[in-house]
Amino acid sequence: MNLHTLTPAKGSRKAKKRVGRGPGSGNGTTAGRGTKGHKSRSGYTTKNFEGGQMPFYRQLPKFGFTPPNRKSVVGINVGQLEEWAKKGKIGMDMPLEAFNKLGVIGKTEYLKILGDGELTAKLNVTAHAFSERAKEKIEKAGGTITIAHRTIAEARAMKNVDLATAVATPKKPVDEHKKAVKAQKKAQKNNPDSR
Repeated sequence: MNLHTLTPAKGSRKAKKRVGRGPGSGNGTTAGRGTKGHKSRSGYTTKNFEGGQMPFYRQLPKFGFTPPNRKSVVGINVGQLEEWAKKGKIGMDMPLEAFNKLGVIGKTEYLKILGDGELTAKLNVTAHAFSERAKEKIEKAGGTITIAHRTIAEARAMKNVDLATAVATPKKPVDEHKKAVKAQKKAQKNNPDSR
């Protein structure tokens, strides 16, 4: 046996159908494509065509909506904080960066502390939101809460400002007068008769 004598197993390879080679072959003239129509032309491509009936993907109902400006919020229970404190994974101060280093939240995610579980460790927690029960339990244990107004990514984008300060500083409120003027201009644009 030599390399040049090796051949595929019998029946494993099939010869290509040679269409358009005369009427005697049975696949001449239109070459098996039929007469006229979209499928007889070159460049024909389609997805999910089901012979003219309503395609399955159009029979299914539409549902759900993904808002373009959605916020990704991560919830952590006080019971989990207690567990981390007992294992020595966290210290007394818990800024957003500490949660980020633990792998709990990403740089663009928001954090909410929830009230499930018991808390005895004295912790100073920074998060974007706290449930009422979580707030009570943290303060009862002797800790404090700090409301974060920015994500870690937003805070890092602020120049010459400490990260903790940038996180806790409230965003500039929208001037109500400017907001009203903008709304009025929009209404006039949509309704030209009101001018």
